[in-house]
Amino acid sequence: MPSAGWRPDLGFGRSPFTKRATRVTSLMPIILALDQGTTGSTALVFGEGGQLLGRGYREIPQFFPAPGEVEHDPLSLLESIVAAGREAIERAGVTPDAIGITNQRETVVIWDRVTLEPVGRAIVWQDRRTAPRCAELRRAGEEEAIRAKTGLLLDPYFSATKLEWLLEDTEVSARAEDGSLVAGTVESWLVAMLSGGTHLTDRTNSSRTLLADLATGEWDDDLLRLFGVPRGMLPQVVDCVGMHAVASEAWFGREIPITGLVGDQQAALFGQGCVHPGEAKVTFGTGAFLLRYSGAEAPPVPGSGILATIAASPTGGLAWALEGSVFIAGAAVQWLRDGLGIIAGAEETAAMAGNVSDTAGVSFVPAFAGLGAPYWDPDARGTIVGLTRGTQRAHLVRATLEAIANSTADLVVAMGGVRELRVDGGAASNDWLMQYQADLLDVPVLRPAGVELTGYGAARLAALGLGHQLPPAPDLGAMTVFEPARDDAWRDSQRDRWRVAVEAAVAWAEAGRRTG
Repeated sequence: MPSAGWRPDLGFGRSPFTKRATRVTSLMPIILALDQGTTGSTALVFGEGGQLLGRGYREIPQFFPAPGEVEHDPLSLLESIVAAGREAIERAGVTPDAIGITNQRETVVIWDRVTLEPVGRAIVWQDRRTAPRCAELRRAGEEEAIRAKTGLLLDPYFSATKLEWLLEDTEVSARAEDGSLVAGTVESWLVAMLSGGTHLTDRTNSSRTLLADLATGEWDDDLLRLFGVPRGMLPQVVDCVGMHAVASEAWFGREIPITGLVGDQQAALFGQGCVHPGEAKVTFGTGAFLLRYSGAEAPPVPGSGILATIAASPTGGLAWALEGSVFIAGAAVQWLRDGLGIIAGAEETAAMAGNVSDTAGVSFVPAFAGLGAPYWDPDARGTIVGLTRGTQRAHLVRATLEAIANSTADLVVAMGGVRELRVDGGAASNDWLMQYQADLLDVPVLRPAGVELTGYGAARLAALGLGHQLPPAPDLGAMTVFEPARDDAWRDSQRDRWRVAVEAAVAWAEAGRRTG
């Protein structure tokens, strides 16, 4: 438990739901899914058959100390997820039987083992500050062995170089060595705070750190030595499903077991019901993340530019998936709203894109945090080409949506194609984007009635932790299918124009590397 010397002052006081919420007798447990994301925290309460009973949401502040650097306040992450959880419980009017947690992956938090006080800000997965270190390790010939062991590539996206950078501080390093500091990804931080100190992580998250063996999800001594991370600083690795910890009464009005833990993209894959080899989904959130389930027999060998990762299994044990990651997708639409002020909200973009016949020659590569799969260029930055005096805001909006779809198509091609693509996440509600995506890929795009599949995947796993089954997403409601309606000539022209734009972004990065 935390010492009396420090408490997070979150302004909550006693949980307001102790008297208001009631227990409901049901064949199925009531599950609270906590989805802590990059730009906000969502909480969902699910009941019988996966019925959504209540929802809560809180935006979180972003910090950008320098170009390419992205940070979060760990206490803001906790505050937002608790506030969202309380809102969801209040709306549902019932108290949960279990909690499932899903999280933005790769983001690193350090905190005091005893007091649970965080040490500085969290370094977010989008952060690029360790790009020079990754380049140094690549030049030293380390990448091949790292890729063989982890299924990942050397990139600042992953947790290891972030943690290594934090440990360069002499005081932090000394406290880590003597065992007084611990570290983890966001789900690990939340479990510690909700339970009063339990320190663990699940295999889907450990497999994203560059510190774990892909075959087991366990910490690897050679990788720990390479990045200078003390083993005792890291959490115990557990399966996605189990009686992991208990959230104390102070947070949600009663003690609630935490029975499901899973990284956000693996949660969405499981929420979609993709548990047969070859089934794939893409989640359109801050970024766009394509996962194709590989099975439970053995880790897959990823192709060029594609990653291998541990996936959630329907049995709760080990399984794997191939993954491709686009760092900026929905965040580009958010930039149109907050950075440029040319839209009031994302809901406007479908109509705006449809009101112009094309982009009038404009292409936008939103590489604000570098290029992810399949390019892996951390020095690339956002690039807009083809501007003229005739360019209007609708053209830029359409170019942004086209960029999201083209980036996703890059992942599908690099992964060897898919028969159909299931979609979820905020941008999946954009009908124009989903139709353009189907046209671009020449395969059907399937969107379930509820697109918050990340939280639902965490709920399904938490239910498994209590011995119950929730149905996959297709059983929750009507499926909207976007059938391709364009010919190969149109498709080739769209893809060719996108490739030229990406080449321009890469050329700009190369020029920057040459000039220092």
